Amino acid sequence: MSTISWNCRGLGTPWAVQFLKEIVLQKKPNFIFLCEILCKKDKVESIRNLLGFEGMVTVESQGHSGGVAFLWRNKEEASLRSLSKNHIDLDITIQGWQRFRLTGLYGEPDRAKHKETWQLIRNLSTTSSLPWVLIGDMNNVLSQTDKKGGRMYPSWLIQGFKEVLEDCNLVDMELIGYPYTWERGHDTDDWVEIRLDRAVASTSFLQQFQEAKLTNMEVTTSDHCPLLLEPMVTIKSGTFTKRFRFENAWLREPMCKSIVEDIWNNSTGKSWQEKIIACSNNLAVWGKEITGSFRDRIQNCKKVIKIVRGRRDEASIKLYQEECTKLSEIYV
Repeated sequence: MSTISWNCRGLGTPWAVQFLKEIVLQKKPNFIFLCEILCKKDKVESIRNLLGFEGMVTVESQGHSGGVAFLWRNKEEASLRSLSKNHIDLDITIQGWQRFRLTGLYGEPDRAKHKETWQLIRNLSTTSSLPWVLIGDMNNVLSQTDKKGGRMYPSWLIQGFKEVLEDCNLVDMELIGYPYTWERGHDTDDWVEIRLDRAVASTSFLQQFQEAKLTNMEVTTSDHCPLLLEPMVTIKSGTFTKRFRFENAWLREPMCKSIVEDIWNNSTGKSWQEKIIACSNNLAVWGKEITGSFRDRIQNCKKVIKIVRGRRDEASIKLYQEECTKLSEIYV
């Protein structure tokens, strides 16, 4: 069970929708929170259908700014508690799990209005005692180390946000991966990077999901990176036998067919079960090298996507689409 949060800076472009398709294909999240959707409900509805999700709540953008949406895979797993132009608050009920709250939050971008976001968090904290996690673009930082480049972040904003989390007994979750989630002026003298996107959780949530992790997905078509929240992470320990798993992407490699044909044709007298075991063993050894190649290819695709993101010329758009297609061929 996982959640993706992304300030997409508009869902009206084909490359934003394509990118969302790719990360859903790769990470298979149960929930997606989107902010600054910059579109109407019918556009989000079409994306929900495209992704094959059943549940959706949308607060449409106001003019040429804002807008938030929550999508979830199985309709019965979430119910709406409250919403506004800056948040969507859900109750999550999944069979075999304790109920909890999942809130998508879009903090006021105007620093003069940050206190409104802080008050919203305080108000939400009083409405339920369920384990609670908030995720999104909170447009605030907790220390000067959350910012690289540019002027010092105003100390009163840092202190104010800290006090909100303390008053509401919320803990800032550690971010795995690149430490900044938003940037401006990439590769220029005015390059600024800030961790504006984050997840904060109640102690009861962290006690319930002790292996939870928050990851910066880094690559994006927006100026914000998507975050991946995984409340339950399986940690392997002790001695175990690793099961063979066939990767669909291997089907595009000619060598895969050759390995299977050679074993099947040269195993005279062996049962079909023995042939399958032999195929599994040989594919597992060969697959380690191929999987490593997949990782290299994925990283190369991501590098190109990061370079061309935000560009609007025809060549950049075409290159972005080609790299996304490569990623989908690897992940499927």
